[in-house]
Amino acid sequence: MEFLTPPFMQRALIAAVLVGVIAPAVGIYLVQRRQALMGDGIGHIAMTGVGLGFLLSTSPVWMATAVAVVGAVVMELIRWYGRTRGDIALAMLFYGGMAGGVLLINLSDTGSNANLTSYLFGSLATVSAEDITAIGLLAAFVLLVTVGLRRQLFAVSQDEEFARVTGLPVRVLNLLVAVTAAVTVTVAMRVVGLLLVSALMVVPVAAAQQITRSFKVTFVLSVVIGVAVTLAGTVTSYYQDVPPGATIVLLAIGVFVGLTLLAAPLARSRARRSETASDRCTLEVPATRRAADDVHV
Repeated sequence: MEFLTPPFMQRALIAAVLVGVIAPAVGIYLVQRRQALMGDGIGHIAMTGVGLGFLLSTSPVWMATAVAVVGAVVMELIRWYGRTRGDIALAMLFYGGMAGGVLLINLSDTGSNANLTSYLFGSLATVSAEDITAIGLLAAFVLLVTVGLRRQLFAVSQDEEFARVTGLPVRVLNLLVAVTAAVTVTVAMRVVGLLLVSALMVVPVAAAQQITRSFKVTFVLSVVIGVAVTLAGTVTSYYQDVPPGATIVLLAIGVFVGLTLLAAPLARSRARRSETASDRCTLEVPATRRAADDVHV
């Protein structure tokens, strides 16, 4: 348990657990809404917030959160009102956010290529005590929304028209999902990096869906997978001196491949059980009819 001794690893493991929980918790709604790449776009926008944090000598995490939330709201507005040119507007927003962040970091006195790389791909050594406080508060907000409003968010993610007919505030809930996704991106950037955070929001959910059927079971299993791969990736990066973000994402993809291979035998087993149950029903019904006929006679 040598990896638990350094203070920076203790902070990194705490951050990894929080990220492993909240990233799939938000990602499951994005997958249901077919917006799996939304986290990637928010990550590009959040880069401008990181640059502003360095330029203004404030917390990059909080500044990235503010900018990412604004960007997520703009993205949702474009989705509502954008027509044929909505995709072009989103592309300009994404690339402009990344370019602005790179420029602002280079203009700041404290900015450097090392700082830029740590936010793009994650870094264990740079997770500070202040980062843990910010990550903890933001993670609490994400869990409050994704768990407390899971029924409403699931309804909106499945069928917006039906949710609107039932009286749910669809636009407010859509905005809440976008804001929650933005917060999750900024929480996860210290562990997996802005360029890879979208994978941690989507891949554990996709992996869980290979062997689950209900939303509840998928939610729980995707969180378990998220925590497992973030912890394993963080420990591996400590011993092997490899980037934590890339390691975590590759482990998540490995889990996805493994569960995909396991899904086929499980499907065949379920089909056999279903056929057996059907055969039993077929045999029992005639027997019941014969007994009824005997009584009638």
